[in-house]
Amino acid sequence: MAERWLLDVDHRVCVSSGMCVGLAPAAFELTSARQSTPKEAEVDPDDAVLDAAENCPAEAITITDAVTGAAVFPPAD
Repeated sequence: MAERWLLDVDHRVCVSSGMCVGLAPAAFELTSARQSTPKEAEVDPDDAVLDAAENCPAEAITITDAVTGAAVFPPAD
């Protein structure tokens, strides 16, 4: 089975910078409240998505392996 990622944005900490949309427009969009949200909860692994999570100024984006539940980003300590 091919690897898939689950995306989540914590709206309690999202600061609406839009950086994720700029870096991965196929994966993220802004809501009417200008908070980021994944366009789809489950996506194929993508460097742009990982880049968006790594560069989120609020560290609001998490990525997990859809099958195993293992942390992709932020990495487990």
